Amino acid sequence: MFYDLNVPWTPNTAELQRTLEFLAELDYNTIALNHFTSGRLPGTGPIPSAILPLPFTPPPRLKLLTRVTLLLTDPPPNSRLAQLSQSYDILALRPISEKTLQQACSNLECDLVSLDLSVRYPFHFRHKQFSAALARGVKFEICYAPCTIPTTTSGGRDGGGDVSLDKTVLTQGGLVPAADAATARRNLISNATGLIRALRGKGVVVSSEARRALGVRGPWDVVNLCSVWGLGQEKGREAVGREARAVVVQAGMRRRGWRGVVEVVEGGNAREDGDGENKGEKRKAAEMRGGDGGEEKVSKNELKRRKKAMAKAEAARGKDKDKGGGGTKGVEQAATVNGDSSAQPADTQSKPAG
Repeated sequence: MFYDLNVPWTPNTAELQRTLEFLAELDYNTIALNHFTSGRLPGTGPIPSAILPLPFTPPPRLKLLTRVTLLLTDPPPNSRLAQLSQSYDILALRPISEKTLQQACSNLECDLVSLDLSVRYPFHFRHKQFSAALARGVKFEICYAPCTIPTTTSGGRDGGGDVSLDKTVLTQGGLVPAADAATARRNLISNATGLIRALRGKGVVVSSEARRALGVRGPWDVVNLCSVWGLGQEKGREAVGREARAVVVQAGMRRRGWRGVVEVVEGGNAREDGDGENKGEKRKAAEMRGGDGGEEKVSKNELKRRKKAMAKAEAARGKDKDKGGGGTKGVEQAATVNGDSSAQPADTQSKPAG
């Protein structure tokens, strides 16, 4: 399965419909509609979802999720982030400074850390900075839209990226916006290479962040693009597959479970398949044990030993008859091997009283 966890939600339903249909043609299976938000969260009360129901029918093969990306200018407490995550399937954070990046990696509860790699950062990415987030299961997202969609001079991207991030917001965090498309591509390649090196190839998720179908690429094109960044073919396949699926599963556990440990999926129903005493037991072991109450199952080696003992007993009985003797020893041994302690030689049975 292939995932694209960053398709910006837009009121332009016609363009969004074309983007979703094109993603379905490119063999994507799970899509997350992303809503960008910035500023302070409301102090109290629930936070409703800003993604409205789609006025059109999406392709049937696509599984649609909802996602919110919070621009970190002033990090909110985890309690408000938990309430925000209840309204969306995925919660992502976008830091704009080294301080907010450190807080997102160490303290804030989220599913994804999404960095705008088309701008120039005034600091270097370090593995020690990201190790705490990797230990908590947080993934890092790389968006390739700046490589496929020209960048406008207003700070947003024509068809890709967050159009609400103007130059004033970026410069507040010390970031340097790209002046043209060539600079955005150069920044993306440099930042993606540094991020992958700092993460050591772990916990990387690649998404499109394209607002138009023109900016979307197929899964295997994305894998080849990851090779340019130094991620490798195998890790690139995981970036659009297994790693992205881990984000969806962990986000579901965070919403429905308790501390990501306990999740109630079914309750109050009696088992219909018995107590399951022998469930999971190997078939051969169950047959050897004879757990169904039938005849005892005997191995081939045991059958050979019993057959050999019976042949030896018959030979001993024939010799005893020729000599006119009893010869009960061999028969008793055969009876013991066969597990029948009541078996006795015919010439040693008691005769009826005269």
